[in-house]
Amino acid sequence: MTSTEEHQRVVGPHRYRNAEKMIRTADPAWQAAADHGLTGIRVDTPSGDSNNRLVDRATGQEFVNMCSCAYLGLNHHPAVIEGAVSALREAGTTWLVTSTTRIRHQLLVRLEEELGDLFGAQILPGTTCSALTAGILPLVASGHLAPGGPRVMVFDRHCHFCMSYVKPICAEESLVLTCDHNDLNYLEDVCRRYPSVAYVADGAYSMGGAAALDGLLELQDRYGLFLFIDDSHSLSLVGERGEGFVRSRLTMNPLTIIVTSLGKGFGTGGGVAMLGDPAMSRFLARHAGPVGWSQNMALPLVGASLASAAIHRSPELGQLQRRLHENVAYFDELLPTSFAGNGLPVRRITVGDTERAVQLSAELYRRGFYSSAVFFPIVPQGQAGVRIMIRADIDQAVLATFADHVRELTDVG
Repeated sequence: MTSTEEHQRVVGPHRYRNAEKMIRTADPAWQAAADHGLTGIRVDTPSGDSNNRLVDRATGQEFVNMCSCAYLGLNHHPAVIEGAVSALREAGTTWLVTSTTRIRHQLLVRLEEELGDLFGAQILPGTTCSALTAGILPLVASGHLAPGGPRVMVFDRHCHFCMSYVKPICAEESLVLTCDHNDLNYLEDVCRRYPSVAYVADGAYSMGGAAALDGLLELQDRYGLFLFIDDSHSLSLVGERGEGFVRSRLTMNPLTIIVTSLGKGFGTGGGVAMLGDPAMSRFLARHAGPVGWSQNMALPLVGASLASAAIHRSPELGQLQRRLHENVAYFDELLPTSFAGNGLPVRRITVGDTERAVQLSAELYRRGFYSSAVFFPIVPQGQAGVRIMIRADIDQAVLATFADHVRELTDVG
């Protein structure tokens, strides 16, 4: 047996992940970004700047962060900060280092109730959206969350890495497939062939664009398709109460789980799952692994989240949403992309070549704007570029200056 054959016998066929190949392909790009000073930047956060500028500790350079997911600026809202401080004082502890399956602080219970009422769903909290995903997806695959037995799992090719990362575990429970992005024809064919199917996708995608939700809901009505959707990049931005892109367009039901981060538009930290069935929440608290482990949501984040929930009930949320949507529309006028007009805040300037993407990011940073270079495996090979996150707390004059620099450095726009 040759060494290659022996290696293959030991490691298997790499059906769901191949860390060796991924790192071999991606790490040179990461190293190039590091060589240009685009990773590991240490910053200060000076107060009083309406555009939430940062200062590079090493160089003293002031810059606008164009890749922050704090879309509404709630991460530096005075009420949110005070909420964190007040919770810390009230509780007299950072958290209860105990499984939430056994003991939950009353502040966490209050947050579950507040968000449940706000978003019209049963709420299951977790340390992060990724922890919720890692705990819940295998139980979707095993068929424990709805009638029908083990579910064939269809992952959208563009779904976030935190979901794709769980593919091998799901494959221990059921068949795992991958479909092209928003390929409803493929998905319907799978639903015809198998009696119990789940689809795993983003609502608003971290690299831009959105799920084909209307078509997915039709498949759910027709075939009982289970939907597991990460909608982290639209929570707070869409819906009268900030329910997000997906929740604002569907009625919660036992065949749908929405997981979302509180650390983006919501402005705090941790994650929650929106569920349609209280019994499902109790089951997951017992059996969804990292969901119930002792590394639960820190109480200052719980307090900050309660304060953010109060803002979500006030007219201020609508004002912030309008400001964000005006900025998104303005940016689309300045630099039209394939995502223009979708109302969501993630944009990507595609330049194709990885080296060119890193150089573009480096030059923009030199000019006072940090926009992250994205390359394989973050985006498909040949589609490297820079990712832009539009925020409500950026002046349109700053957006115009940024767009001028992009046009000068590329053939975009």
